[in-house]
Amino acid sequence: MNIWTISAILLLTFYLLITEKISVDLTAIGLMVLLVVSKILTPAEAVTGFANPAVITVGAMFVVSKGMMRTGGVEFLGRKIIGLSGGNYKLALIIILLSVALASAFINNTPVVILFIPVVMAMCCEFGLSPSKFLIPVSYASILAGTCTLIGTSTNIIISDLSVSFGYSGLTMFELAKLGVPIAVAGIIFLYIFAPKILPALTNPICRLQDSDHREYLAELKIPVKSSFIGKTVADIFNGKYPSIKVIELINKSHIYRPGRIAPLINQGDILLVKGSLNDLVAILHNEDIELPSTEKELVLGPQKDAPIVVELIISPNSSLRRLRLEQTELAMDDGVNIIAVKRSNLHISERQIHDVLLQTGDILLIWCHQSKLESIRSSTDYIVIEDVYEELVHKRKAWWSIINFICMIGTATLGLADIMTCALTAAFLMIITGCLQMRDAYKALQGDILLLIAGTIALGVAMQKTGASELYAQTFLSFFTGFSPTIVLGAIILLTSICTQLLSNNATAVLLLPIAISTALGLGVDPKPFIVGICFGASACFATPVGYQTNLMVYGPGGYSFMDYMKLGIPLNVFVVVASTIFIPLIWPF
Repeated sequence: MNIWTISAILLLTFYLLITEKISVDLTAIGLMVLLVVSKILTPAEAVTGFANPAVITVGAMFVVSKGMMRTGGVEFLGRKIIGLSGGNYKLALIIILLSVALASAFINNTPVVILFIPVVMAMCCEFGLSPSKFLIPVSYASILAGTCTLIGTSTNIIISDLSVSFGYSGLTMFELAKLGVPIAVAGIIFLYIFAPKILPALTNPICRLQDSDHREYLAELKIPVKSSFIGKTVADIFNGKYPSIKVIELINKSHIYRPGRIAPLINQGDILLVKGSLNDLVAILHNEDIELPSTEKELVLGPQKDAPIVVELIISPNSSLRRLRLEQTELAMDDGVNIIAVKRSNLHISERQIHDVLLQTGDILLIWCHQSKLESIRSSTDYIVIEDVYEELVHKRKAWWSIINFICMIGTATLGLADIMTCALTAAFLMIITGCLQMRDAYKALQGDILLLIAGTIALGVAMQKTGASELYAQTFLSFFTGFSPTIVLGAIILLTSICTQLLSNNATAVLLLPIAISTALGLGVDPKPFIVGICFGASACFATPVGYQTNLMVYGPGGYSFMDYMKLGIPLNVFVVVASTIFIPLIWPF
């Protein structure tokens, strides 16, 4: 009875995921509820997915990726790819696919895909391309390359260890490359030709958040005692490190100098009226001997409790602050609020100093305050609080920390000094503790819908194994091939493995089907080695659904994909891998 119940739940889950009648995270929650209500799983078993290393690893990787993005840690790599491609879509696609494949052959493909997602998004924004044309191919290229070496994917290592436990030889480091490399090359060629034609051309939502000329703010900066800028000219202090900052005026007590006409030396107490981008204004307050005229408090963005946050306040149409000078407002008098700059859309601010600005509807105040203070500001009807501006900040001074952290994570996992979950959690912790990322950003980086979907499908896998449904499905499938040649039976095993890996994780599929594959080979009186290798390739042929592999899930949100996008491109690729493996495995590893 339980097998019939689990079969019905499985069909319902597939229907909801394919049609997207409800969101994928709600589907995952409903799936866990059904498994408990039907008494197939206990409540504890239904939520075991939340403690699964895959869920923890993916969540930690989201945090690490966010840290790399916030510090500009991927900027160098991205700029190189952008520079090489020159905006040419076809050239950019092949460069990215080859780069991903080369890295994924030797490194766990999860961090590789995490690294390339922001690179692709930035490149698409730069040249007006669609990220949805790139991200599924990136995931598929990483999966294809994972079959080229023993360490390319954890599934290969598991199968090798299980093979030894059954009394057969394990896989050597490059044994799978004999077939893995040709399949990967052919798969990349397929993606290069067909992905642009099959995948949708969706707009890139992050482009709206990029800094540009229309996002420049007017600010005042004060030269404090013992500042390193004292004795220098205006032209010397900003052009190199902060190119967007333009000095409009230098105010020295009662004298006002325009740098374009006169180049006076900077003195203690001088006020600079400047115009610049969000990133450069925040960076100079964070890094240099300079401060806001209204406060001497230092802007320190880090992991401390009640950390500072930079936000925009838009003067609302019914605000009581309209037609008031900025210095007369409660905001300017509040010690907990530090006004960095002012912006007025498409209009010139005639006042010579920020505190003299007469506020109007739509004026934007760039401020920094502590998170606790933001709660009281948000309750006011005088402003519209825009927190998204904080997402634009790039903490470049922490870039080396994030890069070293990422390299150490990959190196430690590759050398086998620790498992990928431990490495990812450590890297996520270090991203936060070193100030590359604040805790509020780390929480935002966790894509709850994807984590819920992984946890839900893990619960389904547990239920299928507990009820014996997985084994029954496998035995029923293989019964159709009784009396056929070993090659046909091998093809059936690979096809079954590929189908199962769309439902379960590839590791669970390998563990479940390897004993059946070895028993089948012994029953046919042939060497089990081709069947062992066949499980490797079948378990990695997980292209047809976003739940088939975690890298597919990672690109699901950023690419704006639907379930059907994976099936259109993934099913042909699945068929190719299954057919190629069936034909060539017996030639390389004879029966």
